[in-house]
Amino acid sequence: MEFKHLVDIAQEWSSGNPFDLIATEETNERRLDFYAEPGLSFYVVCPDMNGADNFHVWSESEDCLPFLQLAQDYIFSCGKKTLLEILNKVFRSFRPLLGLPDTDDDTFTDHHADMEEEPEAEHQQMGVSQQ
Repeated sequence: MEFKHLVDIAQEWSSGNPFDLIATEETNERRLDFYAEPGLSFYVVCPDMNGADNFHVWSESEDCLPFLQLAQDYIFSCGKKTLLEILNKVFRSFRPLLGLPDTDDDTFTDHHADMEEEPEAEHQQMGVSQQ
């Protein structure tokens, strides 16, 4: 996906929450930097045009890193993720630090519930066929 399109998605996303898109970099790495008060910052490194890599989220603030774990786990779970899905997962992770109530993400929970059922079903079938 073109970097300009990713920037547009990030700008639209940041218009609906406390995070601001404060910097973009396309020369060395396709990176989007975000910031919100009280001192919360993170960045997203976007896959190259070939789509060979996954998105990557990180923060240079050690205080923020533990809150990004949920988003990092989500990125490395099965399937390709969109920038918007990842940004929403990061926002959910930071809700307590932003003074917002933590809400359940039913879509994420349902998605994982469906995914977990399939491998279990495969294992059960394998167990039956081995007996």
